[in-house]
Amino acid sequence: MFEKLFSAPPDEILELMQAFRNDPRPNKIDLGVGVYKDHNGYTPIMKAIKVAEKKLWASETTKSYVGLTGDIEFHQVMIDLILGNTIIPQRIAAAATPGGTGALRQGLELIKIANPRATIWLSDPTWPNHPSIAEHLELKVAKYRYFNKLSQSVSFDEMLIDLSNAKEGDVVLLHGCCHNPTGANLNHSQWVALAELLCEKRLVPLIDIAYQGFGDGLEEDTKGLRHLSENLPEVIIASSCSKNFGIYRERTGIILLISDKKCQKKINQDMLAFLNRNSFSFPPDHGSRLVTIVLQDNTLRKNWEEELRKIRSGMIENRNALARELRSRTGSDHFGFLSEHRGMFSLLGFSEDKVSELRFKHGIYMVSDSRVNIAALSKTTIPILAEAIISVGL
Repeated sequence: MFEKLFSAPPDEILELMQAFRNDPRPNKIDLGVGVYKDHNGYTPIMKAIKVAEKKLWASETTKSYVGLTGDIEFHQVMIDLILGNTIIPQRIAAAATPGGTGALRQGLELIKIANPRATIWLSDPTWPNHPSIAEHLELKVAKYRYFNKLSQSVSFDEMLIDLSNAKEGDVVLLHGCCHNPTGANLNHSQWVALAELLCEKRLVPLIDIAYQGFGDGLEEDTKGLRHLSENLPEVIIASSCSKNFGIYRERTGIILLISDKKCQKKINQDMLAFLNRNSFSFPPDHGSRLVTIVLQDNTLRKNWEEELRKIRSGMIENRNALARELRSRTGSDHFGFLSEHRGMFSLLGFSEDKVSELRFKHGIYMVSDSRVNIAALSKTTIPILAEAIISVGL
């Protein structure tokens, strides 16, 4: 049996991580892995999470299973965080998952059951796991144009043209905020126009929101998502707590199903339980319990929001600083888009050859499409990166 197995395609980011570790140069810079780092190059545990862990340790009396869809209090605090009071609870089914990736997987599994002939429309470009999971599940995949590499901005007109070719029941995978890998986001008027098209074509949005709070703010980052949820009959949301709570290794995520029919909630909830049972049985609880403690405690929530604000402000300052550094060295505003984008990532617009040159000549590691992790920069590394960028040519 085993002789029929084949080597899986290599994961570029994992290979990049290993190559970075093996590089002996002291001034090497890792801009590939999508993890927040402070100015010391360290990924700290948020203070509110440390307090919550102590509270949990002191109060927890059992390690027995929770329900198949996780703890209902976690559902409630996450629904409030993501949707606020825009949707009545009777329309929402929810399930805890192992990270945002687990939520995406469950959403695509559900689509395969509900409408196996649906095409999953993905932005071009998008996070590599999106097509990987969809294709593994043997779902049909298509692309819609999203990013103009010349203007470094959203190609919204082209996006609408491509999605106008989708058929009823197709699914459009959208980034709720902080688009990965481009950092270029839809503005509010574009979300409104998109909602009209989705409604007219009877398309179902699957919204991946992995970076809430990393863009313009906790509320601001959900405006588009909330508009779609209010104005469309069916919406699927996959959310991650890895970044905004800094609990990457705890694998904490949630999937939300929004229906226009109150009677549909029980069926949706039962289906989410069925999918969890047949995928991993009970979801992990530790991370979701920490999130619940933080969001239910007014002091901890305030402290968490302030720490998240500082992280967000730090990333925006990194963007502005890198754009300023490049502007002062080149006399050009070619990289001004860095200040306009939001979230952890931006595309520099370099060819694979230039990305390789940055790595081998300067010890600067980034994904081959020139995606850089803005959150991994610091006051020390920004001038080094700017100098290297100029050395390989614009």
